[in-house]
Amino acid sequence: MPTNRRRFLAAGAAMGLGCAAWPSKLFAQRIDSPSESTPDELVTEETQHAIDRGLAYLAHRQIVSGRQKGAFGTGGYSGGVAVCGLSGLAFMCGGSSPGQGPYGKNVDHCVDFLVENTADTGYINSPGNADNMYGHGFATLFLAEAYGMGLHTDREAKVGDALRRAVKLIIETQNDYGGWRYQPIKSDADLSITICQIMALRGARDAGIHVPDETRAKCIEYVKKSQNTDGGFRYTIGGGGSTFPLTAAGIVSLYSAGIYDGEPIEKGLAHLKRYMPGKGSGETSYYFYAHYYAVQAMWHAGGDNWEQWYTAIRDTLLSKQNSDGSWTDSQVGPEFGTAMACIILQMPYNYVPVFAP
Repeated sequence: MPTNRRRFLAAGAAMGLGCAAWPSKLFAQRIDSPSESTPDELVTEETQHAIDRGLAYLAHRQIVSGRQKGAFGTGGYSGGVAVCGLSGLAFMCGGSSPGQGPYGKNVDHCVDFLVENTADTGYINSPGNADNMYGHGFATLFLAEAYGMGLHTDREAKVGDALRRAVKLIIETQNDYGGWRYQPIKSDADLSITICQIMALRGARDAGIHVPDETRAKCIEYVKKSQNTDGGFRYTIGGGGSTFPLTAAGIVSLYSAGIYDGEPIEKGLAHLKRYMPGKGSGETSYYFYAHYYAVQAMWHAGGDNWEQWYTAIRDTLLSKQNSDGSWTDSQVGPEFGTAMACIILQMPYNYVPVFAP
């Protein structure tokens, strides 16, 4: 186990973060993989080659000088904090960490860009960009993982301060039902943005940042109320049909709350299996968002659920990679698609604590 990862897990134990409602990473982390297959068996030579090309593409696309140093992106999301946070996570999923590994410098650039774009209010948002609380959630999650892995001494306090402000904003903008919406204010809520904040809070708490029990209890109650009788999850608690992306996100939310079995999990997984990659039904207008959460859900489920799903999405993504190493995403851009694909493909390596089952 890499030194930085041991530090993250040991810190969780030392601060006594474990609890039934929202376990620490030491509690949630299983020493043994949820799969009988080893990472080397699942991540084939062809898959690793695709990952290497994808990470190299991201590194090439990162801005390394000027006002947007550390950022990625094209189109309306150029310089966005969501793409930056997810790209940083993609580098870390391959074993790099702040200042360490083949992409340690790129991770550092991501950290610096997001800290620079954290307002006094705690809102992480690049001015003039199309990001919203989606971006804030992904950016906060990345900063939490980077902070928990350990940074150079002269940067740690600055990053910790930005992370605490970002978490404080999430806590203060949670609405009365337990969820969040597009803007950093108390208003209505939807499950899609709510899960981004849940994951950010989970990562922050594992890194030693205080998250009130009331905040955690309310957001998990919101998720539970978002599940339909068919096992799937809907966009808002007010009603609506189940969707593939939200079902995947909902299941991950329950696992993150320490709910590993029972009817909600069983029905949710049964519904999610309708969208097995490569079967046609797994195609969606929010393709990478859906599969980012779906692979996490099946990773937590373990066993045949995990192995069947991973091999299916692995083979599907390999067939979709472009000649330059990228993956196409028509809504956000190729950097987003590439970051998500690399995170998905590297899931068996289990390097990033918040994704660990």
